[in-house]
Amino acid sequence: MILVVEDSDEDFTALERVLKQSLCKAPIHRVRDGDEAIDYLYRQGPYANAEQAPRPSIILMDLNLPGTDGRDVIQQIKHDYTLKIIPVVVLTSSSNPKDVRDCYQNGTNSYMLKPMGLEQLKFTITDFLHYWLELAIIPDSSINQK
Repeated sequence: MILVVEDSDEDFTALERVLKQSLCKAPIHRVRDGDEAIDYLYRQGPYANAEQAPRPSIILMDLNLPGTDGRDVIQQIKHDYTLKIIPVVVLTSSSNPKDVRDCYQNGTNSYMLKPMGLEQLKFTITDFLHYWLELAIIPDSSINQK
């Protein structure tokens, strides 16, 4: 299961469209901010039921989020013994070298820039899916497309 942490409805709609066009078979769950991501990952509040909030195999994370910022969520994930095994891929509009450095220092597995335009997004997401769901071996291989 892919957990998408994205506050922009427009960005998520485009991302979801590209994922469906690519025939991605992995279930996708979206949360809209850092606080909701934390609730989901720790199965708190509306996500207390483990069957309704399965552990993601990979997290696709925006950085600039309302409430708890994506940078803080990454730091919390990667400092938690039970969560740090989950790959975190940042997909953001920030090309700030400090963000890139800080994310990698905190354990981010990959950092990608959100491209401008649907065609470029298709290329980026296709590459993401190919690498993370076909080539890389991740702890929960049940999301592989093959």
